[in-house]
Amino acid sequence: MKKAVVLLMGVVLTFSLAACGNKKDDNKTGVGNTTEQTESTAGTTESETTSGTDSAGDTSTETASGTGDEGYGEAGMEDLKTAVVEVLGENYWPNMTMEEDMLGEMLGINSDVYEEYFAEMPMISTNVDTLIIVKAKEGQVDAVEEALNTYREKLVNDTMQYPMNLGKIQASRIETFGNYVCFVQLGADVSDAMDQGEDAVISQCQEENEKALDAIRTVLLK
Repeated sequence: MKKAVVLLMGVVLTFSLAACGNKKDDNKTGVGNTTEQTESTAGTTESETTSGTDSAGDTSTETASGTGDEGYGEAGMEDLKTAVVEVLGENYWPNMTMEEDMLGEMLGINSDVYEEYFAEMPMISTNVDTLIIVKAKEGQVDAVEEALNTYREKLVNDTMQYPMNLGKIQASRIETFGNYVCFVQLGADVSDAMDQGEDAVISQCQEENEKALDAIRTVLLK
């Protein structure tokens, strides 16, 4: 009887130890899963955060590029003329103001398309150096550009021009900055360049025109 009781107790103890061991293994398995799940969650969170940062970076880049454009401001006509005269010095030859009626008759630009203007040409008819700056009214930039282009084409097609003026007329330009439309036909004395041919005359006049336009651009961007 005692042997049976001892044997029975041994069997119960064995089963108890086995059950306890399984329970510990289960607990280990549970901890391992929890850790893996935590790491997975942390990885997902990190990935999402990184993705969000990239997205924010893209937005910042787009914003920066979107604000990179500089608009043209406004300036008085005297300031614009002064800037051109200062950069050209003695090579600025226009010295006669175009009155409103002359601007309308010669160029077809009337007061209904502009707020103000500056226009000078030489007093001596044998020269054609001209500077015209027109501040167009709202919605009238195209009209002013068209009138100046028509005027330029008329000069180009005029076969009665003096030979020394042909290259200067070919080099003339029309440039628009905001609502300021400019016509530059400059170059001053081209006699030396004429000895090298018409291309040399055109090149010299283009350089003078570009200096004038750069001066105007600089003032309007301040």
